[in-house]
Amino acid sequence: HGWSEALAGIKSPHVKYICPHAPVMPVSLNMNMAMPSWFDIIGLSPDSQEDEAGIKQAAENVKALIDQEVKNGIPSNRIILGGFSQGGALSLYTALTTHQKLAGVVALSCWLPLRASFPQGPISGVNKDIAVLQCHGDCDPLVPLMFGSLTVEKLKSMINPANVTFRTYSGMMHSSCIEEMMDVKQFIDKHLPPI
Repeated sequence: HGWSEALAGIKSPHVKYICPHAPVMPVSLNMNMAMPSWFDIIGLSPDSQEDEAGIKQAAENVKALIDQEVKNGIPSNRIILGGFSQGGALSLYTALTTHQKLAGVVALSCWLPLRASFPQGPISGVNKDIAVLQCHGDCDPLVPLMFGSLTVEKLKSMINPANVTFRTYSGMMHSSCIEEMMDVKQFIDKHLPPI
């Protein structure tokens, strides 16, 4: 709900916005207490173990949402995936593993999950030229800016580097700001122009 409110301020009338809720599940990092989460998070360091099965299942769930929109008449190349934190991580992973050609990815305050599972060098999938807007606060205590920087370097080695934009925001923590939302609006409007 928080993100649908944030998006309300930047919506374009010709674009449909879908903000799915993550399912509630026990999360290791949260002392196994249940919380909304797309997949389990075991730790927040680059060498932490990752919930491979959970990430892949969550990506399948997002691909099912894309399939539903395609059935509703929206071509997949008019769909942008986006998310914040774990949702941004899931959006990146899904875009790089799907067989559906997408318009772009908005990846906010996040990282690329299962990065070691991707080949070194460019990917050959339908989204090898996808446009990515990656945004990160330089004071993020939860997902450090370094994760964003490492992710953008990995992305530039996998997809057309000219299509990867990395924006940082001074003083921003694990949250959003008006400048970031305006950058998101500009990206969406550029990649989903009215037909």
